[in-house]
Amino acid sequence: MDDGQTVAAIPKDWDRRGLPAWSFFNPEMLELEKDMLFRAHWQLVCHVSDIPNAGDFITLDVVGERALVIRGKDGVVRAFHNLCRHRGSRVVAEDSGTCKSAIICPFHGWVYNLDGTLRGAAQPQTLPDLDPVKMGLKPIDMDIWQGFVFVRFKPGPQPAMSQVLAHFDDEVAQYALDNLEPDGNGFFTEEIEANWKCVRDVDNEGYHVPMAHPGLQDLYGPHYYDEPFSRGTSRSFAPFREGTGRLWSVRAYKAVLEPPERLDEDHKRAWLYVGMFPNAVFGFYPDSVIFYQEFPLANGLTVQRSATYRYKNEDRRLRLARYLSGRIDRITSDEDVQLIKWTWEAAFSSGYEGYLLSDLEYGVKTYHDALRVLFPVLLEDEPGEGMVEARNSQLLAAGAHQP
Repeated sequence: MDDGQTVAAIPKDWDRRGLPAWSFFNPEMLELEKDMLFRAHWQLVCHVSDIPNAGDFITLDVVGERALVIRGKDGVVRAFHNLCRHRGSRVVAEDSGTCKSAIICPFHGWVYNLDGTLRGAAQPQTLPDLDPVKMGLKPIDMDIWQGFVFVRFKPGPQPAMSQVLAHFDDEVAQYALDNLEPDGNGFFTEEIEANWKCVRDVDNEGYHVPMAHPGLQDLYGPHYYDEPFSRGTSRSFAPFREGTGRLWSVRAYKAVLEPPERLDEDHKRAWLYVGMFPNAVFGFYPDSVIFYQEFPLANGLTVQRSATYRYKNEDRRLRLARYLSGRIDRITSDEDVQLIKWTWEAAFSSGYEGYLLSDLEYGVKTYHDALRVLFPVLLEDEPGEGMVEARNSQLLAAGAHQP
């Protein structure tokens, strides 16, 4: 599929306006997003290869919630609130690590088994009898798709993530995701001074690639295309352009890359991206698999979290290809950060009148439509102080949430 085919599938008369400026800086809107998006939708934590052995764990902090994903002695991966049942302390303080035989709260020393049940409290004679299951760590909804672990902090509108992503199963099967392992660099986080939606708006379109990303333009150029958000996901595909490339990293990457035989002809020399509503993206490359996601920390502060996975049978040539694709990605990410900050600045300008979206930014439009389903208040002028949640609830009750 080329750009012409993609554009031809777009409705002729669609609303080219983006979200209203107030939605980027209204603090009540952000609190509503935290509750209805980040707590009630699935959040990507890690790959099962990040926690290969009993007691291995990964933690994730999202909008005031704290998740603990840990592998038990029985080999089962489980997810809990990182919250001691005694006083609410974190039961593990690190981002990742290993609990040798039990989880021991660093506050008062309550001990939990690796399956979350309470083993014992410090000085139990000072406490009533405690049921080991009822007073065990509180479980969180968890789902695993192709080895990637997702959690959800409260009930939400999405079905299991493995169902949401099921229509990609056949395409991504060739990437042998059960053969992945962490690249050894852990999870990378970066704070960006902008509203989190600014990150999504930059990432959800490739219209800016020719101007803003020389590396990506050199790698795949006009062959890149975005598909709109549908059923909670989006897809972007980037076949490499012909030629050796002008930039050093692109030229070297194309020269050293020997795609695995398990990839079909379309995917041997291409990058595939899968977006997941509301805030995460997979990148499937011939040499590696990546993901990145963002969470709001405050109204003008967002943290972006990412990880890279290599193949267990990686040889020297594939390792070099992975290094080069990562270099291209890092440069692209730095370029995007500047665009994100400019998008954030625009919302405060008296001259800002919203977006005028190109057909090549239809992915932004369909993402905004998905937001408007949950937040029909985005279709209106800014409500008065203290009225955003109430007005949104009124509109939802009235059925005024269809884009």
